[in-house]
Amino acid sequence: MRLANERAAVRVPATTANMGPGFDSFGMAFRYYDEVEVRPVAGATHVRVEGVGEGVVPTGDDNLVVRALRAGLDAVGAPQAGFEMRCVNRIPHGGGMGSSASAAVAGLMLARGLLSEPQALSDDEVFLIATRFEGHPDNVAPAVFGGATVAWVEADGTPRAAPMPVDGTLPVSLLVPPSTTRLSTEEARKVLPDSVPRADALFNTSRAAVLMLALAGRPDLLLAGTEDRLHQEYRRSVLPSSMAVMDSLRGQGYPAVISGAGPTVLVLADVAQQTRFTLERHGWTVLRPGIDTRGAVLTSAAS
Repeated sequence: MRLANERAAVRVPATTANMGPGFDSFGMAFRYYDEVEVRPVAGATHVRVEGVGEGVVPTGDDNLVVRALRAGLDAVGAPQAGFEMRCVNRIPHGGGMGSSASAAVAGLMLARGLLSEPQALSDDEVFLIATRFEGHPDNVAPAVFGGATVAWVEADGTPRAAPMPVDGTLPVSLLVPPSTTRLSTEEARKVLPDSVPRADALFNTSRAAVLMLALAGRPDLLLAGTEDRLHQEYRRSVLPSSMAVMDSLRGQGYPAVISGAGPTVLVLADVAQQTRFTLERHGWTVLRPGIDTRGAVLTSAAS
């Protein structure tokens, strides 16, 4: 295997995970993207970051996208090189929108784009490596495949994913709080209990089934299908503002949930203009991206 192309570029969508009852399993991709381009060089690796993370994220070989790129090359026995990389980041870091999964998938897709035999890094292989690299198949799956997905881990530790039927015209809103409220997944997981009551587990099982029906074309079931008892309430102490917004919206009939580990709030509907204005006055950003159905896409690979 050799590096055959002088340049590669990729677009990777933001994602959500959990979606209420589908804890550590359900995911969805959005038309809101990070874009990365790379070219191999003889010298040292240098990463130029624009947008989110500029001046903060690593700019050398310790950059997450670069590490994933190198992992992809190693997986197929391709040679390493130095890299000139440009990242145009839009996905908030620590916002519950899959920034780490998107970075890992971006690196692996760039590896594919540089290879003489790109089919060696299939979508399934990218999903497998990215999950082992990043640790969250529920975010990785929609980043790779697009749409809505179900992810799980087999008894032997192998991550798996499958598409979940979804109405691609379903409106979605992402309510992103000010950057001062960012929270790592690790911090958000610390407040979760080791076990939950049997009644709560049964409740979530039923609501996850309802959500699958709702996404496939039963919007009247979205409010019931986004109820959760496994994780969101336990995170109230570390996500007070997000939980307050979610509670308010659900009280008004909106199917609102915490996106991933938070603090972004996902609403499977358009929010009213007055609600949007109120949130924006308090420093929130309201996105209406739509559902991405393609997943990560190589936008160029030049030889």
